[in-house]
Amino acid sequence: MTGAKATEWVPIKTKTDGAVLYAMLYVLLHERSAEELDITFLKNTTSSPYLVAPNGYYLRDPKTRKPLVWDLRTNAPVPFDTSNLDPAIEGSYVVRNAIEIGADEELWSHTNVTVTTAHEKLKEHVLQHTPEWATTISDVPAETIRRIANEFLDAACIGETFEVEGRLLPFRPVTVVLGKSINNGWGAYECVWARTVMQVLVGALEVPGGMLGSTTILSGPDWDRMANVVPGEDGFMHFPFNPTDKENWLREHETRHAHRQLTPMVGDSMFAGLFGSTSIAWLRLQGRAAESWEKPKPPDVWFVYKCNPSISFSETSRLGETMAEFPFMVSFAYTEDETNHFADLMLPEAIDLESTQLIRVGGQHYFEQQWEAEGWVLRQKVVEPQGEARDFSWICTELARRIGMLDAYNDMINLGACGVPLKTDSYDYSLDSSTVHEPDVIWDAVCKAASADLTDGKEVNDLKWFQEKGYKVRPFSSINWYLYPKLIDQGLRFELPYQERILRVGRQLANRLHESGVDWWDTQLEEYEALPTWKDLNELWDGIIEKNFDVTASDFPFWLLSARSMQYAWGGNTSLQFIHEVASNVAGHDGILINADKAASLGIGEGDWMEVSSPVGTAHGQARLRQGIREDVIVMIGQFGHWKMPFAKDLKVPNLNDLVPMHPDFLDGHGSSIDATKAAVKKVETHS
Repeated sequence: MTGAKATEWVPIKTKTDGAVLYAMLYVLLHERSAEELDITFLKNTTSSPYLVAPNGYYLRDPKTRKPLVWDLRTNAPVPFDTSNLDPAIEGSYVVRNAIEIGADEELWSHTNVTVTTAHEKLKEHVLQHTPEWATTISDVPAETIRRIANEFLDAACIGETFEVEGRLLPFRPVTVVLGKSINNGWGAYECVWARTVMQVLVGALEVPGGMLGSTTILSGPDWDRMANVVPGEDGFMHFPFNPTDKENWLREHETRHAHRQLTPMVGDSMFAGLFGSTSIAWLRLQGRAAESWEKPKPPDVWFVYKCNPSISFSETSRLGETMAEFPFMVSFAYTEDETNHFADLMLPEAIDLESTQLIRVGGQHYFEQQWEAEGWVLRQKVVEPQGEARDFSWICTELARRIGMLDAYNDMINLGACGVPLKTDSYDYSLDSSTVHEPDVIWDAVCKAASADLTDGKEVNDLKWFQEKGYKVRPFSSINWYLYPKLIDQGLRFELPYQERILRVGRQLANRLHESGVDWWDTQLEEYEALPTWKDLNELWDGIIEKNFDVTASDFPFWLLSARSMQYAWGGNTSLQFIHEVASNVAGHDGILINADKAASLGIGEGDWMEVSSPVGTAHGQARLRQGIREDVIVMIGQFGHWKMPFAKDLKVPNLNDLVPMHPDFLDGHGSSIDATKAAVKKVETHS
């Protein structure tokens, strides 16, 4: 749907986006002059001028241990935060006396050492990645790569400004957006890094017209990106990596996917468990991962809420077998589905129109970019819950009471679990921790706290007020749409292009894992590079399936990709007939998309039944012929494949997830994988 709005389609070979992005960097760095880039941005707002020592870490001042830059005014190395400096971003320099600090505090003293800037390292890094090189990998013509890279630079308006709330900011109306299967799994680091470095080279990061980040779930409150602009080490923003140093690395596994041991990037906030590699958890439960770790026990009680992993995860049939082994499963459900098929207990939750919740609106959340207001809106029930359904606030409270956690549960609400703290230095609407509170009592306190927080205590509005008025907002300054001005005000830099902390964390993590006898994560550890190395992902993928599934890669010549239907959202509404009626107005929802010419060569016509097979599964669906798809790609919409959910199970539309292999080798260094697989296609007369 988004691509259909484009001026031009460049039919790139699947999983070669990194090659094209690296080639675009080559064009910007080696075929255009440095003066055509945003030199001011690079010098003052990035890691480009930092000097890189022989072992790959920053060269540092012996006294302060701060990273060094080469000052063109004094023709000498100085700490990066020296006032009135003019840092070089290109070239090599001889430094008489400096130090380098390794991952575990190894100390190297360097005398008369020749070093280069991080920007120079970047230029060296992409030197071999020419458009001609990328063409042989991606099928994108070299002249197309050059043209798009040059158009990107020429359209960046370097030097122009835009006034926001009385302040002049850089105006850079260019951006690169990455889609699904590109920004996760193997190759994601290279693609995201290269895309963001393109933005950095033209000064188009977090400024008007340029690329803006999204909600900050890992590093701070998701509604306030500005709160993440906190000084950290070496002149960059703080980021809450899980500790990997020898003293603080957590050796015990608190979770089945062991996010604090394996994936330091996800941190340990309340959202960290969501971003830890849940694939590892399922693989460990199946005895297919972590050779030196014992197989974990399944949960004594497994709660499932507003999700259907039996449809949305990889190797879904095998996943069902694992779920069937869980001792006791509780599902909150509106209707039967493929996951709660295994539930021992199904509980009816009140739907949104039968329950109350105060919800943040506006500000900086990625669902609601570029608002000029922020505040709260009350979702309130228009009818009482039907049958035995209960408001989820009541359900949570009752669960806490019955299992003896009422005090802790109420304490979490007081701390802000409902979106805002109920007690601060300015106000106190906290709940008695030892008391069972009805939902309206909880939301009344939240309403009072939210309104007091919004008005600095000048107005306090209770639940009844919100029920009458609906919402309360205050003005939100558009200067807060962009991180750039706050970075400048605090003297901070974007940690690009050279990411020494990634290198440091990876080396530390490797040391900790090896000390504890773990070597099965070594391939993933190779991803922790300051400048990521391009990988041939098609070759990597073919090697993995031949190694682990006893098949020949050439027998699976297609890439099977997934798309998300806007009408079916996350798939929870697939059982609704009127949604099906709406979705049917958009072509492609009811079958498998395949290139029309390729289909003809296989004897497949519009509406014919196709069998799609992968190394781990088979699915059937009707062919939907298109020209706007490469001949080596087929596409399935991702919210189907139901065999239990009413109405949805009768649609006979396949889901690729059961065909996607789940194996440790498919996980990248941060534990992510892609919803895609190599596949074979043939016409069939009948279907299952």
